[in-house]
Amino acid sequence: MNRLGGSGVEVSALSFGAAAIGNLYTEVGEAQAHEAVEAAWQRGIRYFDTAPHYGLGLSERRLGAALRDHPREQYTISTKVGRRLEPADGTGDDLANGFAVPAAHRRVWDFSADGIRRTLESSLERLGLDRVDVVYLHDPDEHAEWAFREGYPALEKLRSEGVVGAIGAGMNQAEMLTRFVRDTDVDVVLCAGRYTLLDQSALTGLLPAAHERGTSVVIGGAFNSGLLANPQPGAKYNYTVAPSDLVQRALRLKSVAHRHGTTLRAAALAFCAAHPAVASVLVGARSAHEVRDCAHQFAARVPAGFWQDLRAKGLLPADAPVPAEESPEAPAKEPS
Repeated sequence: MNRLGGSGVEVSALSFGAAAIGNLYTEVGEAQAHEAVEAAWQRGIRYFDTAPHYGLGLSERRLGAALRDHPREQYTISTKVGRRLEPADGTGDDLANGFAVPAAHRRVWDFSADGIRRTLESSLERLGLDRVDVVYLHDPDEHAEWAFREGYPALEKLRSEGVVGAIGAGMNQAEMLTRFVRDTDVDVVLCAGRYTLLDQSALTGLLPAAHERGTSVVIGGAFNSGLLANPQPGAKYNYTVAPSDLVQRALRLKSVAHRHGTTLRAAALAFCAAHPAVASVLVGARSAHEVRDCAHQFAARVPAGFWQDLRAKGLLPADAPVPAEESPEAPAKEPS
């Protein structure tokens, strides 16, 4: 288990992202969602992340139900604030926002202190819990000053009151997260898609700053929405269809991995975990099979020659940390 910044909150090196069981893109059945969470537990995953945004609360409800039979002190759970859910009388679905659920609620941006407390209270009700361990400001891209002026102080107060153990921000960009690391006292930031085998933009500012200040980083989007899991035309990259040049680059990465007797999935996860600022790699899964595969890939040893080959071919920056070379006899690590 790895501690988040200066907090007492600990997370497993591999973590479960619950957006998919909130019907991301397509429907997931209740039983399938429950089985995915249970498979994560069986594989040693003890950190689970969700948000009201994921399926208009469906992800939180399903995650809370699936974890109900497990001892509360044995797992860490995070949710997010900044998007408050309000009942809506509209019909139709939420697919425009990426989720195959009825449009029974609408999202309202709210980084006010009152809005954050109300959002957190609603999340606790859906989760069926009296507390969460980590709260993130969720995607404040277009509301930066509001989030820094009101949202962050509200989280800081919740932490000082002992309502939550750790606070941070979660985004699909590195620049504003770097500002959170440098200008606030967050314990952790969740960076999605900006530190992968296809995109190392977080390596320039965010990760060095976090390492210097002792702020933890959770890396999400290790597969860049699927392209690095299964590169092929039509695969998703950053929540939309991947451009052909990135598909070709991912196929080159896959070819190198195959040549070295490993998989692109294993390499993608190992790369994210190798940076010293990274406390956990967050993987989204919609089935027990996907969870088990991710855990297996995460535990696999990626040969040192693979990383050397990527650098020689210009497919990986020379300054990007890679896993320490292990002897062939060394046992593969299991997620803590």
